[in-house]
Amino acid sequence: MNVKDLKPKELWGYFAEMCAIPHPSHHEAEIRNYIVAFAKKHDLDVTVDEGLNVIVRKPAAAGMEDRATIVLQAHLDMVPQANGDKVNAAGKPFDFTRDAIEPRIDGDRVKATGTTLGADNGIGVAAMMSILASKEIKHGAIEALFTATEETGMEGAFGLKEGELQGRILVNLDSERQNELCVGCAGGTDANMEFPYKAEKAPAGYKAVAVEVKGLKGGHSGIEIIMQRANANKVLMRTLLPHLGEGVMLASVDGGGLRNAIPREARAEVVVKPEYYATFVVAVAKMEATLIDEFKGIEDSISLKVVEADAPAEVFPTEAALRLARLVCLVPDGVVKMSVAMPGLVQTSTNFARMVSDGKVVKMQSLTRSSARSEKEFVCERIVAACELAGAKIELTGSYDGWNPDMSSPILKTMAASYEALFGEKPEITAVHAGLECGIIGGVNPGMDMISCGPTIRFPHSPDEEVNIASVERFWKFLVHTLETAPKK
Repeated sequence: MNVKDLKPKELWGYFAEMCAIPHPSHHEAEIRNYIVAFAKKHDLDVTVDEGLNVIVRKPAAAGMEDRATIVLQAHLDMVPQANGDKVNAAGKPFDFTRDAIEPRIDGDRVKATGTTLGADNGIGVAAMMSILASKEIKHGAIEALFTATEETGMEGAFGLKEGELQGRILVNLDSERQNELCVGCAGGTDANMEFPYKAEKAPAGYKAVAVEVKGLKGGHSGIEIIMQRANANKVLMRTLLPHLGEGVMLASVDGGGLRNAIPREARAEVVVKPEYYATFVVAVAKMEATLIDEFKGIEDSISLKVVEADAPAEVFPTEAALRLARLVCLVPDGVVKMSVAMPGLVQTSTNFARMVSDGKVVKMQSLTRSSARSEKEFVCERIVAACELAGAKIELTGSYDGWNPDMSSPILKTMAASYEALFGEKPEITAVHAGLECGIIGGVNPGMDMISCGPTIRFPHSPDEEVNIASVERFWKFLVHTLETAPKK
């Protein structure tokens, strides 16, 4: 069975078309043109604003003119994460800017082959397209907001101007559990760090190898930070730290990837004194065993290996390598505080997402999230303090506040009643430890009534990403029913 044949067929058909169009963050021109062409094909009003968001407007269906305008919203970009051995049809490493995603049915789920799927937020986009194209669905006036570059900084949402949207009800389609209605989210701040060093000539007679961390699960640094998965950057530097200056010299580091993905892989090239090599290999093997024990029940495929590598021309001075390793070990990472008001919800966390050296500087990035501004600011202060102690530069950017729940929200009451009428059970009302665009959009449009929903997506931001097929059909029915029963003006 092909993905296009799943129900609802229109939604899955649009999603399959999106999979064939490369659309990682910052490479969205083609998918944006696809949405614009779609709107024009259906004689709908369409604009592209200064933030490169696409806004499509559809008039109310006959008899629904008295209903409030609904703003449906999803983002166009996807997270590009691939397994290291994933190649394209030409046998080359998978290129998200050129190669098509390969969706496949796996039991009751849809997954991709070796890459992220893009159900986050492609299913939401496809649902909006299906509604815009339909001549049967009863709905009031709709503004469909397709935002740009959400995954790497919510650039489209930040670029939205006051007055661009007329609707006062926002239904965001970027949540990832079908039985939940989300009424709040965390804010975030990026920490961009630079550790300068003066490389020196690699010593003669040392053995060149690489230490590789692989097999970690990674995942969404907001939603899945509660899983307490291993961070490849932390694992790598924890492994190296006891040996720097003892017989090992660091040549380069390259770990993690996107700011909002828990690092799955990391690699360091080192040179080792011949007489220390056996000791080092045994120590790395022991660390692997230690990590397997520490993360039992959380990580099931941890791999920490010493492999052959080309001899580097330069290495870090030992003192600089030690300062770097200590900095990486010291920078906070993972869950910082759980919510008291909403048990089971992470309130504050931080993800040490990326580190890469170029011979002159090591660039690093963390993303801190919290629904409490004061806690977010304090975690950032801790990162700043660690950088200052290590002699690294730091810049805090992209800060945005969270979205505070409004339990008296009219659209919440409407959608909760709609869910119960359709499925015979109450939805869970929750907040999410992730940066939904609602907080930013609501800031530009004060007083907007907001809610978020979506199908069940597991392991987003990793090659294990999957979307439950049955949940997509329920999500679709729920969304259509919501539009049919939308509040009056």
